Amino acid sequence: MPVQNSNALTAIGMFLGALFVAKLVIKIRKGDLPGGKIWVFYLRMLLGFLIAGAIILGLYSFAGVD
Repeated sequence: MPVQNSNALTAIGMFLGALFVAKLVIKIRKGDLPGGKIWVFYLRMLLGFLIAGAIILGLYSFAGVD
């Protein structure tokens, strides 16, 4: 499988992971799941890294960068 395809698949996976983390943050903030401000902070940091990675890998796959 070409590197560009694996970059695109990883970007899709990271984007789906970011959606999952965003749902977790919302549920913790509403009180449906246990956790506090520290967990929300940690998950938001993770969310930022996942979104940034998804964007970078998506652009790399379109540009054809190995």
